[in-house]
Amino acid sequence: MLKLETENKPVVTTSRRNILALGFVSFFTDISSEMAFSLLPAFLLSLPGGSIVLLGFIEGTSEALSYVLRAVSGIFSDKFRKRKMLVLAGYSLSNAVKPFFALARGPLDVFAVRVTDRIGKAVRTPPRDALLSESVSEKRRGTAFGVHRALDQAGAIVGPVLASTVLVVFGFTIRDVFWLSVIPGAIALVIVVFVVRERISESDGEFKLLAGVKTVLQGRFSLLLVIVGIFSLGAFNFSFILLNAQQAGIAESFIPLVYAAVNGAHVAVAIPAGVLSDKVGKEKIIVLGYGVFLISLILIFMLPLNGFDALLVAVFYGAYFGIIETVQRALVPKYVDRNLVGTAYGIYYLVVGSAFFVSNAVVGSLWDYIGSSTAAAYSIITSTIAIAFMILFLRRKK
Repeated sequence: MLKLETENKPVVTTSRRNILALGFVSFFTDISSEMAFSLLPAFLLSLPGGSIVLLGFIEGTSEALSYVLRAVSGIFSDKFRKRKMLVLAGYSLSNAVKPFFALARGPLDVFAVRVTDRIGKAVRTPPRDALLSESVSEKRRGTAFGVHRALDQAGAIVGPVLASTVLVVFGFTIRDVFWLSVIPGAIALVIVVFVVRERISESDGEFKLLAGVKTVLQGRFSLLLVIVGIFSLGAFNFSFILLNAQQAGIAESFIPLVYAAVNGAHVAVAIPAGVLSDKVGKEKIIVLGYGVFLISLILIFMLPLNGFDALLVAVFYGAYFGIIETVQRALVPKYVDRNLVGTAYGIYYLVVGSAFFVSNAVVGSLWDYIGSSTAAAYSIITSTIAIAFMILFLRRKK
C-alpha cells in the first residue's frame, strides 16, 4: 500500500485516495477530450475555409502556448500554496469549453475553443503533478505516476471508441458528440471537488519568483533538464508513427488500430515502469525508455516498409512513451526544494514543450523532403547523445 507523509501530521494510509482520484480525473477528462479531438480534424476540414494548413497552425499554436503557460502555473502554485485550486480551475476551463466546438461555424471559432482548452491544460498540469508527488513518498512516487499515467491513457482509448460508437450505432452527428463530451468532463470535476485533497505543506519562507526560478535551476536539476531537452529534440509526435504505418501500406481504415496499438502499449508498461523505477532507480529506467525509443527508430531506419514492421514500430513507440511519461515526471521532485516543486514542473514542461515543438518541425521537414530514414537518423543521433549523457549523469551521482 502506498504511504502518505505530510508535514506536522502522522503518516496515514490514505495516499491512494489522491493517486486514484487524480488518475480517474484524468481518465474521464481524456474520455471527454478524445471524443472531441478524434473528430476535430474531419470537422475542421468540413467547415468553410478549413484546410490542413489551418489544422497544423491551430494545433501547433495551441500546444506551444500551453507549454509556455505551464511555467507560469507552476510558479503560481508554489507562491499561493494552493495546488487543488489551480487543478480545479484548469480542469473546469477545459471541460467547460470543449462542448462549444459544436457551435463553431468557421476555423476561427475552432481556434478559439482549442486555445482555451490548452490554456486550461496549462493551468492544471504542473500543480496536478506537484500535488501527486506530494501525496506519496519518494520511494512510491514512480508507482503513483505509473497508476496515474495508465488511467490517463486508458481514457484516451475509451474516448475515440465512444465517439465512433455514438456516430455509427446511434446515428449521432459530430456536433452531437461535442455536446456529449460534457458528461465525462463533468464527472471529472465532481471527483476533483469531492475526492481530491490538498496535500501541500506550509512554505519555509517567503516566496520570491526570480529567486525561486534561480534556485530550481541550480545543481543537478539543470543538468537533468539539459539531458531531457536533448532527447526531446528528437522525440517526435505519434502522428509520424501513423504516417509510417500508412506509408507501409496499411489501409486508412485500419490506421486507428495502429493508434490503438500505441495506446495499448503505453497503458501496459506505465505501472510496471513506475514500480520498477521505485526499485532500481528512476534514472536507470529513463535510460531504458530512451533505449526503447531508439529501437523503434532503428526499425524505421532499417526494416522494409510492410504492415507488420509498422505495427512493431508502433508497439515499441507506445512502450517508450509509457515509460518516459511516467518516470520523467516522477523524477522531477527528487532534485528540487520541496517548496519549489510546482516551479520545477513548470520549467520542466517549458523545456520539454519547446524541444518537442522543434522536434516535430525538423522531423516533419526531413520526412517530407528527404524521407523517413533520414528523419529517423536525426532522432537516433539525439537519442544516443541523451542516453550517453544520462549514463554520465548516473556515474557522477555515484
